[in-house]
Amino acid sequence: MREIFLGEVIRQRRVELRLTQEEVCEGICEPITISRMENGKQTPSRNRVKALLQRLGLPDDRFYGLLSAKELEISRLEKEIVSCNVRFERAEGEEKKVARAEALAKLQALEQVIDGDDTLSQQLILRSRYLLGTEQGRYDFETGMAMLLEAMRLTKPRFDIRQIEKGLYTEQEVKLLNNMALCYSRAGKHVEALDILRQLLGYLQTSWEKIPPHRAYIPLVACNYARELGIVKRYAEAIEIAEEAKNICINYGHYQFLPGLLAILAECCFFIGDSARSAALYRQAYYLYEVIKNEKNRSIIQAEARERLGLILE
Repeated sequence: MREIFLGEVIRQRRVELRLTQEEVCEGICEPITISRMENGKQTPSRNRVKALLQRLGLPDDRFYGLLSAKELEISRLEKEIVSCNVRFERAEGEEKKVARAEALAKLQALEQVIDGDDTLSQQLILRSRYLLGTEQGRYDFETGMAMLLEAMRLTKPRFDIRQIEKGLYTEQEVKLLNNMALCYSRAGKHVEALDILRQLLGYLQTSWEKIPPHRAYIPLVACNYARELGIVKRYAEAIEIAEEAKNICINYGHYQFLPGLLAILAECCFFIGDSARSAALYRQAYYLYEVIKNEKNRSIIQAEARERLGLILE
């Protein structure tokens, strides 16, 4: 495998995109840092290097570097926090409380390890606190959106939600944008949610074209976009978006969002009068949820199919 000087890769891509050092490194590091990096005189922390590569739309899994004990500890805690967040989102009842408590404990541990200028880890912490909500449940719209904007502006001080397509984003920033759209959707603000998701999907399809689509969060964003389109009864558009994302899931062997996409397609097909296809899609979604032991969504599919089509799924 051919080894390439990391600083040169970043410089070439930056020049190719006609970006200044200041535009690429905003909120991540100082311009002098990226300048020294491009000249081979300095290598920033692993998290900062990965963030720079992501903003440039380059794969971040081909970069290898030695990690300090502190960086290893930060990386371990961040991975465990993400895992806790996923577990919390899927859990019910007492298990949800346990997952939340574990996540909060790990967030506190991470806060004690990171430096004061580590905006990337601070951003992950604030986003995680938003996802975990309060003991009573999710934050209200105003509080939640304020937290998400605060997290975004840790690394993008001049962030403008109306001009998403003009920005450069890391993976964490893409997740924040997706969270903002969902926050709007839960508040019944579907026009705003659709606008964010439309811009975000367009950005990922163009600026991250060098990254395989399943790793570029396209299935995630497309799934939410298609769901929102269905909510506002734009069924033909929802079907088109969901079909494209479904094909990505199948072609790349990335099945996390496949059941949800099938469920969206089933619902949209029902509303456009294609009951036969809707029934077939409901069956596929139901059994996939059964395979992955997602009882909550399996039950929802079961109830929808029975109510809409008289279809009994067992």
